[in-house]
Order: sequence, then structure tokens, then C-alpha cells
Amino acid sequence: MTNSQPSARRQIVVTDVFCQITEQMGHLAAMCVAVTTPMFGIRVPDVVWMPCERWESFDHDDPVPFVPDLCVEVLLDTDRTQELDRRIASYLGGGAREVIVIDRCGQVQFWGLEGRRPASVLGVSLSLEPMYFDEGTSSAPVVH
Repeated sequence: MTNSQPSARRQIVVTDVFCQITEQMGHLAAMCVAVTTPMFGIRVPDVVWMPCERWESFDHDDPVPFVPDLCVEVLLDTDRTQELDRRIASYLGGGAREVIVIDRCGQVQFWGLEGRRPASVLGVSLSLEPMYFDEGTSSAPVVH
């Protein structure tokens, strides 16, 4: 399935992640916002978060002219898996402090310029419902 027709389960997971991030970091997150990366042009992460002053610094009718502090990719029923390394690099290279990737099995990965991290440096902790994920190497998603 392509990004233009996300499944109900993917939409539920993206909404759940959005809600958890807004609860933990404040209501300055958004879903599916176009952002401008210097290396790879316009990208649309599933969820982004940034401080209030960054939201106020641009015209909201256009794509965000920079990469927000936090970008999240949810890999359920999406073709983004094939270009994941490029997407992570584009967000981090554009100034994201952290990229969170949630794979098809519900595994939560945190990425920074130094590579994969054991936990979020922004203090994000996600608890995901296993029923929305494919069975994989683990029976339940990793919760950080």
C-alpha cells in the first residue's frame, strides 16, 4: 500500500504517537506536515514536534522551511522502508535533534547524528498497542 492510502491501523498508530508526544512534550506537534530538508527537498514525516518559537517563525501556508526538532516515521503499510536511511539522514542533516522510527513489528528506534540511540534524548517514551503490528522477532513492541 502506498503513502497516499494509509491503512486504518497505520492512521491509528500515527494518531496514538502524536497524542503521546503532545502529552509528554506539549501541544506543539503536528501530523503529516511537509518539511524542507537541505539534502533531499520536501519530506513529510508522520509526526513532527518543535518548540513554540520555531512554529511562529514561518508562514504556515507553506512547507516548514526547515526540519523540526523531532521527526517520527511509522513504517506500517508504507513504501518508506526502502528509503529509510535516506529519510533519517535528511531529517538529521537538516537539524532534527532526534528521529523516531516505529517498524512493522512495533519496535521503537531512536536516532541521532551519532547513530541509533538506546533511548530518547528528548525524554519521549512511547507505549504502543501490539495488536496493530505485524508479528516479528518479538511478541510485543519495545517500550522506552
